[in-house]
Amino acid sequence: MSSAGLNKWIVSGNLAADAQVKSVELRNGKSAQVAEATLYVQKPRNRKEAFTVSLQIWEQSLAWRKLPYLKKDSLIICTGSLEANPYISSNGNTPRAGLEMTVLDVDLDIIKSNETEAEAPAVEPASAA
Repeated sequence: MSSAGLNKWIVSGNLAADAQVKSVELRNGKSAQVAEATLYVQKPRNRKEAFTVSLQIWEQSLAWRKLPYLKKDSLIICTGSLEANPYISSNGNTPRAGLEMTVLDVDLDIIKSNETEAEAPAVEPASAA
């Protein structure tokens, strides 16, 4: 198997906000849904600094099924293809580096919930016969 043209990356970080779903018009005239989110990734040498990766999760991907768990501050691990997406900053009009990932799959590490979690019901021990 050749790895020519392979663009597969794995990145871990915390979500800046809940993933937001929107509908988009495709070139073939059909519509599709895509979820967008921003991931904060800590730098290995200086954990107080972070950079961001813009995430796109398409409805046909394996990651789509985990969308209900992608809440603000959750620690997740994303696998997908990565592209550079440079932009001009809004303060100072300086060029900045940007990264955009099309996510294929998500592993859930530490999931945050906006709701209070209900306690699991107690399981009674089986009686000895």
